[in-house]
Amino acid sequence: MSGLLQDRVAVVSGVGPGMGRDVSLALAREGADLVLAARTASKLGEVAAEVRAAGRRALEVPTDITRVDDCQRLVERAMAEFGRIDVLVNNAFDMGRFVRIEDASAEDFLRPLRVNLLGALQLTREVLRVMKAQRRGSIVMVNSMIIREVLPNMGPYGASKAALLAATQGLAREIGPHGIRVNSVVPGYIWGASLQDYFAHQAKQRGVDPQVVYDEVAAQTALRHLPTSEEIADAVVFFASDLSRVITGQSLDVNGGHVFH
Repeated sequence: MSGLLQDRVAVVSGVGPGMGRDVSLALAREGADLVLAARTASKLGEVAAEVRAAGRRALEVPTDITRVDDCQRLVERAMAEFGRIDVLVNNAFDMGRFVRIEDASAEDFLRPLRVNLLGALQLTREVLRVMKAQRRGSIVMVNSMIIREVLPNMGPYGASKAALLAATQGLAREIGPHGIRVNSVVPGYIWGASLQDYFAHQAKQRGVDPQVVYDEVAAQTALRHLPTSEEIADAVVFFASDLSRVITGQSLDVNGGHVFH
């Protein structure tokens, strides 16, 4: 049975437990072969094994997207192995230091910018050389609800993600004539191990059950539900596939109705 991405090749950055893993597996379930990129090689091996167990091929390429030579090597190895790149998912991110803007140094702003904006665009530029030759491709930027809801102590991270959104829209305008689409998936709270640990910490400080904390936060959403990374991954599949073939330069909020845009 063919999937939405049958025999296509997808590059995913920031692969590891959570979003990177679940995006990779969602693409594999729809028939894509995967090029998996992350700085930590051990994380790649675990996800690659799951992709192969799903019946698809996986290429592991340890990559630091802030390094030009790493991005070039990633694309070279992908082309040597598969001969094409149909999808790029920019999932790697760095939240930087939690700090008030008035107390933030230039380095506090530069750290998340290097990965969230410059690294993502650096990898995108290398992949575009292939996609332009193919006259088709889909690029998906994984953004953050921080661009919709201003939170204290997250100014540097928010600035980097807002810049990524602006760059994504500009890129979509520029490369559309080449048959390449660029869109953003914008998650809110992601229910997984990290958030579970945070809620458990909050619950312990307050002397309540973690479910109380979950219910309070979920109550802020229209669906009373905090999406899992598996659910958010389905939105990535949508943008990667031909279901969104006439959509570009758009951002899709996947947050259970926490904020509307």
